[in-house]
Amino acid sequence: MLKALVQPVTPFQQNASLIYCDETMKCAIVDPGGDIEILLNISKENNLIPEKILLTHGHIDHAGGATEISKILNVEIHGPHIDDKFLLDGLQKQGEMFGMPSRNCTPDKWLNDGDVIYVGNEKLEVYLCPGHTPGHIIFYSKDSDLALVGDVLFNGSIGRTDLPGGNFEDLIESVKNKLWPLGTNIKFIPGHGPESDFATERKSNPFVSDDVLGFS
Repeated sequence: MLKALVQPVTPFQQNASLIYCDETMKCAIVDPGGDIEILLNISKENNLIPEKILLTHGHIDHAGGATEISKILNVEIHGPHIDDKFLLDGLQKQGEMFGMPSRNCTPDKWLNDGDVIYVGNEKLEVYLCPGHTPGHIIFYSKDSDLALVGDVLFNGSIGRTDLPGGNFEDLIESVKNKLWPLGTNIKFIPGHGPESDFATERKSNPFVSDDVLGFS
């Protein structure tokens, strides 16, 4: 079973997640935007074995600590899609703007729609979900009915589309054509705020509910 420990980090209160295989205790750190010591301590306290870093997209609150923590742990960075390269190349400048020291990030592996990655024995499917950023991806565990959706979908809302590379129509299409087909019983960890599930959002989310999208 894939399990997750969620820790808000940075002044943006971004949900960094340590997802782990409960058989092997191997883990991936998803979107380590900052507060690296906190994340390292959570890993140690829970006897987790860091295996890789996963990025959903290139904004500083999600990727600002990736380069540093990868060097500390000697693990690779996987994701996001290469269309977010311009954001990862500008992390240091983003950090200077927001008072969040950061290093530019060059992932060891860019991820594409349809890719499969493993955390211990647990399988994660990769879906390209542009809209918040051009290269935004999400990670989905079919066996655990769990998705890590970054800033595509929130509890009661959706990600911003007014930042560089954002596109409202693309984001709606990503939710409609990539997330909803996964099923209604999927729990998800968003990039900010409380967790939810697809069934709840399809009933009541004012941006992407079935009523709003015209589903019967």
